[in-house]
Amino acid sequence: MLENIFKLKERRTDVKTEVLAGFTTFITMAYIIFVNPSILSTTGLDKHAVFFATCIGAAVGTLIMALYANLPFALAPGMGLNAFFTYTVCLQMKYTPQQALAAVFISGIIFVIITAVGLRQAIVRSIPQSLKHAMTAGIGLFIAFIGFINSGIVVIDSGSKLPKFGDFTSAFKSLTNDPNINSAIISSRGAIVALIGLLIIGILIAKRVKGAIIIGIIITTVISFPLKIVDLSKFKFSLEAFKVSAFNFDFAGLFAAHGQGGGIGAVLLSLFAVILTFTLIDMFDSIGTFVGLADKAGMLDEKGDIPNMDRALMSDAIATIVGAIFGTSTVTTYIESAAGIEEGGRTGLTSFVTGILFILALVIAPFIGLVPSQATAPALIAVGVMMISSIKKIDFNDFEEALPAFLTIVIMPFTYSIANGISAGIIFYVLVKLLRGKAKEVHPITYILAILFILRFMVIAH
Repeated sequence: MLENIFKLKERRTDVKTEVLAGFTTFITMAYIIFVNPSILSTTGLDKHAVFFATCIGAAVGTLIMALYANLPFALAPGMGLNAFFTYTVCLQMKYTPQQALAAVFISGIIFVIITAVGLRQAIVRSIPQSLKHAMTAGIGLFIAFIGFINSGIVVIDSGSKLPKFGDFTSAFKSLTNDPNINSAIISSRGAIVALIGLLIIGILIAKRVKGAIIIGIIITTVISFPLKIVDLSKFKFSLEAFKVSAFNFDFAGLFAAHGQGGGIGAVLLSLFAVILTFTLIDMFDSIGTFVGLADKAGMLDEKGDIPNMDRALMSDAIATIVGAIFGTSTVTTYIESAAGIEEGGRTGLTSFVTGILFILALVIAPFIGLVPSQATAPALIAVGVMMISSIKKIDFNDFEEALPAFLTIVIMPFTYSIANGISAGIIFYVLVKLLRGKAKEVHPITYILAILFILRFMVIAH
């Protein structure tokens, strides 16, 4: 049966190899089941409900990829996309999480449509490579900055409003009955624990230990218990932790004005920016991931095409819709799938095993509240390091490419907005090319995006 479904002999693999590869992929990307609830719960969503949505979104998306596309690629809520959902759409643009989930759902519908008509790859090709690499690097820097803030390693000074190092000295004071002093001591201890967690994850990654990030999160969580960073007295095992919050959408509110002014035009441009950014980030991320993984697996044909590419893209698109329905940000294909491919995974049986493991992970739902932000923050920083490495692929000797790429990278963390960084990069790329007399080098779709982003900045207050 497995041979008929997954064509194991045709891909020169066997069941044992595929199962091992599936376990390896899961262990490598399992950190998302802790990190995603930590990020999305900042918007007010229930952490346990997000945990359930993360596991189900990852499981369903990965199983579709396994059975429909027969590829060893695993999916889960995307890093960067969850940060955009939380810190830009909800906290900066003031959309409620229910409205943001509605936007994710709409973007998933758009994914399905443009994938079905073959437009998805055309849109991706319209954006220059330098900006694609810059988006990845910028999101990495943005995620790392969030990790530093969440951990307490960096704090925002209440007077100057500028970031500075957190308090590392109060951790060595004795706990007293003064609740304010206790809070300061606990925060200081949390920052030190986060540094220890970052060191642990860094060493494990450097030693190429599979599952380095999830192992680091678990060890850091355990370290936090005796230091009273987590109040264990409030923990109790309860089936109430298995929370499901499906179809948690607010479509009506999504199209409301949100107090930003400018009438219906501002509302539509704001909504356009949100949905387009979800769409662009996922498209660039998934296409790039597909190509990289297929190349590593030796699956690219003589033309450089990926087998079942259309089915892989459709699996990715459907996964986004499913994830939104259950209450999580955009589900996308994970580059961590490369770990399973390195173990020999070549068919959908690898991703099938990974998908089943995400379902089995639901049993730890009652314990998700025990994982403090100081344990997940080092994971954000580590992922940021991995993502910012894309900066090496940008030619900074060519200032026409360097300036728009640089603006894309730095404006994301400086304005606390992934959308602002993408908008600025595309606008300046077009302007530089036009003023240099190289208008023909810019794809028509890129011109359209630049005009829309300019209108967005003109009519929407930030």
